[in-house]
Order: sequence, then structure tokens, then C-alpha cells
Amino acid sequence: MSGIFKAYDIRGVYPADINADIAYAIGRAYITFTGAKKVVIGRDMRPHSQQLFEGISKGITDQGADVIDLGLSSTPQSYFANGTLKADGSVMITASHNPGEWNGFKLCKADAVPISGATGIMDIQKIVEEKSWPDSPVKGSISTYDITGKYGEFLRSFAKLDRKLKVVVDYANAMGLYEIAGITDLFDIVPMYDVMDGTFPNHEANPLKTDTLDAIRAKVKEVKADFGAAFDGDADRCGFIDDNGEIIPMDLFTALIAQDILSRGPATILYDLRSSRAVKECIEANGGKAIQCRVGHAFIKNQMRENDAVFAGELSGHYYFKQNFTAESQGLAMIMLANLICAKKQPLHELISPLKKYASSGEINSKVADVKPILDEIRAKYADGHMFELDGISSEYDNWWFNVRSSNTEPLLRLIVEADTRELMEAKRDELLAIIRK
Repeated sequence: MSGIFKAYDIRGVYPADINADIAYAIGRAYITFTGAKKVVIGRDMRPHSQQLFEGISKGITDQGADVIDLGLSSTPQSYFANGTLKADGSVMITASHNPGEWNGFKLCKADAVPISGATGIMDIQKIVEEKSWPDSPVKGSISTYDITGKYGEFLRSFAKLDRKLKVVVDYANAMGLYEIAGITDLFDIVPMYDVMDGTFPNHEANPLKTDTLDAIRAKVKEVKADFGAAFDGDADRCGFIDDNGEIIPMDLFTALIAQDILSRGPATILYDLRSSRAVKECIEANGGKAIQCRVGHAFIKNQMRENDAVFAGELSGHYYFKQNFTAESQGLAMIMLANLICAKKQPLHELISPLKKYASSGEINSKVADVKPILDEIRAKYADGHMFELDGISSEYDNWWFNVRSSNTEPLLRLIVEADTRELMEAKRDELLAIIRK
């Protein structure tokens, strides 16, 4: 059971790793750890999400807290409900982009503040393993609440559209159907895989795997759409496609959204340290303050609060908004992209083109037996650059930069290199890989 408690959530295969009995124990441990009195619970469409809801909600109510049952919801909707309904915490039952046999829990405190491995998941694990929850003299209640209407109104309040854009949406048989239910009438939607099915019969709900985007890329070109949007399983990530059917790099998407946000006035925006230099340059050119952030949603959300940032973009396709309690909202990302296209009166590929000014390796994973000596060698060799260690090792030079960092979950080193030219990028990429893989 200990293997289900991860760096950012609780996740495993149903029913071998995670089931209603384990969910019950997690519910009691969650209340024991947080002291919450009112908890919002949403769930995705996986066939066992209902069983896990019954288990965790019984644990929560047996521990004396009340449950607000959202029913089916996207993860961003659960964050919105947490803050809007002034709950003490929230639980989202999902395994995100994992295959259908997986399931799990994303846990938050009040105002959608995430509980990560470092801020409580390991404490909850200890309580579960020791069954060290006290008996509660009172039982909590379960009520229901449909957040869809309120969330739709929230998204619509940001729309500045002068026409209905044609948008191909790949719902991946999953929770994107709920994420944008309140705004579909603002667009001319061409739907794909729009019947909910927790077995994911068409493709894995993971836009980071570019082969899952082949069908939507073809459809965007076929119907001459303004853009495409491909949701992951719980709709807290999205991959976007331009009008030519090309995948928009997720760091450059951050720069696009920043332009719409900054059209309202100066603001602080965070960008994942793996992002192209073009992102920082775009934010600053549009009057914003650009701050690098480390990888991982719990870290980013904390750094947003510390810096009063209005928006942050992560290379994995997570986009975070202060207005949604410093959490993801892919519906809001979609609205803001549409705002930009309408305001600029240009097709999307023309808006992206100026941002594609550098050559990037993308993130390259290498399995390694011992990380420390490799990082020590890299640290020594590239000390002549502007070096910093916000997340792993980064070193910046006039015409290139790199970041190398350890995976939080696997014995991997992850490398990304960007340079002014493809030739220089490839040379420096190969130079670093030679150190990492020797």
C-alpha cells in the first residue's frame, strides 16, 4: 500500500493497490491530519470512482466532517468549488492521464492549497498505516452540489470574443466534457470522443504523448478550425493545436496566454524554468514581470502566492490562474487563447511564429544509477555560466542554456537544452548527454 502515496497525489491500480477499504482509511486520516469540517469531493468517470467516493466519504463522515458531493467534475471544477463554497478542503477522485485501471486522490486544504508529499501526504500515509485516527463522537453528513453552472459563469466572465471561433475539441472520453460544459455555446465546437468512458477506448488521455494528438491535428486541418484543444483525463491539462494542425509547444502557449492577461494591465507571471527564453521575453515585452519557477504544481502554486502572480505556465500543459484559487483552469486557458485570436485579428500560427526563435532539445530522459557524481561533474564543467539551482542545475550563457534535474518519481535525469541555432543546441545537447550517459 505504501507505493500509492506519491510526491503530488495518491495513485494506484484498482482494486489491487487502491479500493474502497483503503479509501475509507484515507478519508479518516485526511480529516485527522487537516482538521477539516467541510470537504468538497469530485470524481472522474472511471468505473470505480463511485466505489472510491463511497469509501472515502464514509471515512470522512465517520471522522466527524461533512461532505459536499460534486458528483462528476473536472479537477479544475473541484478546486473552484473548494474556494467558492468556502470548504476546509477538497478531494478529487482521479488518476488523471493514467490508464483506466488506475485511480487515486488529489488532496487539498482550504482555498485549493495542494497537499503534497512534503506537506502532508506522507503524514496521511503514516496515519493510514498505523490506523491512528481518534474516534469521533459525531458523524458528518453528505450533501450534493452541482458546481457546473457557477463554474461556467466564472469562465464566461473572462470572454472578449467578437465571433464564434471554430474549435476542434478532443475530450478523450473524459472530464473535458464537464470542464467546458458552460462555455461550449461561445464556440463552434467540432467534438471528438465526446462520450464519457473510463476505459479510454480511443486513446490514452495524455496530450504530452504527441501520438495521441494525431487525430485532432488531422481534424483541425480537415475542418479548417481556428484551433484545437485536447484534454487529459481529469481536464487539468490540455494540449493545443494551431490552425495549421501543428502542436503548440506548451511553454510557448504560456507566452500566448500572457499576452491576453497583460492586455488588462501589468502583472507578475511565472514560467517553468524549462521554458524557452522567448517566454520571458514575451512577458516583459508586454509589460509583465517574469519570474522563473520550479517544476511541480505544489511548488508553483506556493510560489504564485508568495509573488502574488496572476498566472503560471508549466511545460507539462498545466496552466494556473490566480482567479481559480491559484489552480488550473483549462477552460480559462481556452477562453484566453480565443480572446487573443479575436483581439489580434490574426490566425493562430501567425501569433506563434515570432515565438519560435530558438532551437530546443525538448526534455530528454536518461536512466542513471547514481545521480550525484554526474551532477557534480556538470556543476564543475559549466560553472562559467550564470548557474543557479532552483530545480536541479541550470546554467545560462549568451547564446544557449540548459537545465538538468532529477525526476521526483523515477531514477532519471531530465535534460533540456536551448540555443540560438540548431547546430549549437545539438552540440551542447550531445556534450551534456555524454556526461550523463557515460
